Parts: sequence; C-alpha cells; structure tokens
Amino acid sequence: MTTTVVENDVDNALVADQAREITTKVDRPDLIFRGIIRTSGIAVLTVMSLIGVFLAYRAAKALDVAGWSFVTEQAWEPDSGKFGVAAIIVGTVLIAVVAICIAVPLAIAVALYISEYAPRRLQSTFVSLVDLMAAVPSIVYGLWGFFFLQSNVTGVARWISTYFGWIPFLSVEGADPTDPLSPSTVYTSSTFIAGIVVALMVAPIICSVMREVFSQAPSGEREGAYALGSTKWGMIRTVVLPFGKGGMIGGTMLGLGRALGETIAVYLIISPVFIIQPRILESGTSSVASLIALRYGEATNFGTSALMAAGLALFLMTLVVNFIASSVVARSRSGAESG
Repeated sequence: MTTTVVENDVDNALVADQAREITTKVDRPDLIFRGIIRTSGIAVLTVMSLIGVFLAYRAAKALDVAGWSFVTEQAWEPDSGKFGVAAIIVGTVLIAVVAICIAVPLAIAVALYISEYAPRRLQSTFVSLVDLMAAVPSIVYGLWGFFFLQSNVTGVARWISTYFGWIPFLSVEGADPTDPLSPSTVYTSSTFIAGIVVALMVAPIICSVMREVFSQAPSGEREGAYALGSTKWGMIRTVVLPFGKGGMIGGTMLGLGRALGETIAVYLIISPVFIIQPRILESGTSSVASLIALRYGEATNFGTSALMAAGLALFLMTLVVNFIASSVVARSRSGAESG
C-alpha cells in the first residue's frame, strides 16, 4: 500500500514537472491589425516591383540596341546609337561621395551635441530645427547653391587646388595657381559645389538616425564609465560611439541613397559633360537624375527609352544601397554592442 502511494506521488511530481503547452488566443483586433500590416508590406513591395518592371519594360528597346556597351560607353547620343551610363554613373557616385564626406562629420557633431551636450530644455528645439532642414524643398537648396554658394566657394576650391593639386582628383586642368587674375569659371559648376549642396540636404537625415541611436546608449554603461573616472568625451568615445556604430553606418548609407538620387539641386548647379570627370574641383560633371531632368522634355521615343534605362540603373543602385542601410540599422537596434 505504501509503495503504491509513493509511486503515485512520483508520477504526479513527474507530471507537474513537465512543460505545459502555452496557447495564445488571437482576438479580432489583433487579426485586423496583423492584416493591415501585412497588406501594407505587400503593397510597398508590389509598388517597388511595379516600378522596376515598368522601367525595365520601357528601357528594353534601348538596352537591346546598346547591349553591354550601355555600361561602358561614356557619350550620350541615343539617336545616333552611341550612349551609355559610364560617365553619368561615375559623376553620380562622385557627387554622392563628396556629399557624404562633408555630411557625415557634420551630422555626427550635431547628433552628439543634441544628445549629450545640449541643455534639456533646448534639445527639442534643436531637433525641430534639424527636422526642418530636412523639410526644405530641394529647389531652395539648388537656388541657394547657384546664386550664393557657387560664387563664394570658388576661392576655397582655388586654394585647395593650389596647395593640394598634386593629388590627381584635386587638380584642375587649365588653371594657373600662380596667376591671381586667372578666371574662376574653371572652378564653378563642379562636383565639389554640387556635393556641398547635397551634403546639406542629406545631413539632417543622417543626423536623425545617429541622434536616435546615441540616445539609446545604456545608462548603466554611461554611469560605469563615469564611476571609473572617465571624462564626458571619454564616456562618449568608449560607450556612446561604439554602441551607435551600426546606426552611424546605417544612417550614412541612408544619406548616400538620398544623395545618389538628388535631381533639381544638382541640375541647377552642374554643367553636364559626358566624359568620366574624376577631378572634383573642375567645372563639369554629370548625374543620372539631372540627365533625365535635362533631356526628358526634348527626347524622342528612343531617347526616352534610353533615359528609362539610365533610370533603371539608378533605381537598382539606390535600391541596393537602401537595402544594405536598412539591414545595418535593424541590426544595430536589435543588438548594438559597446566596447
């Protein structure tokens, strides 16, 4: 009898120790919300796919004529059968790189000041000002760059070319550094000027991402750094910046995606040339978006197909950049590290 009772107690204990199956009941509001979110995601993917299909369909005629030379040809003469994106892709990338080189240090400095140094009562004001910069239309930046910046930055471009012209991409053909009366037109409508304008346009986007990531740095690690005798900058260097590394990379690439596709501001400033122009201080460059804006109104049917092919190249390049940026930002939010 005693043995039976003990065995029953053991069996009951084993049953009690077994993991219970947890079930969740999905209510109607949850189902509706899940359906809305799923539909929104599918709609975004569908629209992006339709854009790509549309561009590929409209570009098929031009791509069939150009073949692989579309990637290597520099000239843009669609009606004569000689056209390609080699020059305009290089120009697009150079303008974006110049913009990122200027915008990233500026965005890091502003984001750190707002999140770490600014008085709390002024933080929301600074955030609003940065967001307001992102809301300014690109045409305004373009007009400012054309009428104000271009005439005032040529002196800086001349100085850079004079003292650093031994670096190939900082040299300027046709300019005499020893002649102070040499015309400044060789320094206007350049990749450098367009890059500065685009930098001011993408800096608020980069700054917003970085500021959000910096503000999420663990307070325990901040206090631990201070407890070990760290200074304010020491805490930022050892805690905030390592924690926000993923967000910094992601924000930079999001800004790069915006810079690659900028149209009106670049269109107003540059002087289009359809050769590979690696010298950023010299007048003349090109970009895919500005080419489409410049040539679309006067293009023939075949010329329009060629412009669609250029747009397809820009679409694919921007899509890849933004996809990588989104992945980096998502990873930084889910498990950022500090060291």
